[in-house]
Amino acid sequence: MVIALVALVFSTTGFADAARRAIVSSIAGHTISTKPHANGLLLLGGNGKFAPSAIPTVKNATRVGGKTAEQIAGSCPPQTVDLGSWCLDTAPYPLTNAQAGKNNYIWASKACEAEGGWLPSAAQLIGAADRVKLESTIHDSQLTATVPLDPTRGLQDQREMTGTLITTEGGAAAAGFEGVSEGATGNPRQGQANPIPLPANPVPESLQYVTVYSNGQKGGFAGSEPVANPENFRCAFNKTAGALNKAES
Repeated sequence: MVIALVALVFSTTGFADAARRAIVSSIAGHTISTKPHANGLLLLGGNGKFAPSAIPTVKNATRVGGKTAEQIAGSCPPQTVDLGSWCLDTAPYPLTNAQAGKNNYIWASKACEAEGGWLPSAAQLIGAADRVKLESTIHDSQLTATVPLDPTRGLQDQREMTGTLITTEGGAAAAGFEGVSEGATGNPRQGQANPIPLPANPVPESLQYVTVYSNGQKGGFAGSEPVANPENFRCAFNKTAGALNKAES
């Protein structure tokens, strides 16, 4: 009887509503609200979305992690041309006197990798012919192509190595051969006989790289050369975050 009377008194004095609101406004100690609170539960509006007041205001939208959009976006290294999604050296690789004659396909590939890039394909160089001064013939325009100007060094038509490879013969050996090493044996479990030792051919004459030239900014194919032959080349690069093409102050 006493409990019933107390409940009746609470229900008539508004204490019941206050108790319900206290329970509803907090679950396991987490405040429930339409506004964000530390360790609180945020209610969605009637449209199933957070209220605009619950979305924090961005104080500085021009930087992310303290960096500007220019610093985050990819850019080209110095001495290269920006070709949209990649970069290309403005001039052929500068060989020293000691390096002259060593710049075959393998050497050029390693040189570009050491610079952080790669040996561009024929398609990439021809595609860039109207933006980059490629090597060319002695009668091409000096304004749009790299043309020899010093008669004491010889006035010769020039072309550039590309990363595109072809073979001039048929068969797998046309692309090189690792050989068969002395001491190699067959698999006795399969009854294999010991193989006959054979010399390796890592840079075969039949494996050749395609060369290109400016051809009046149109780009043109200039034949192929064995991978062991030296030739002028330039490197291509991916864009790198950090505005590398900006001069340092």
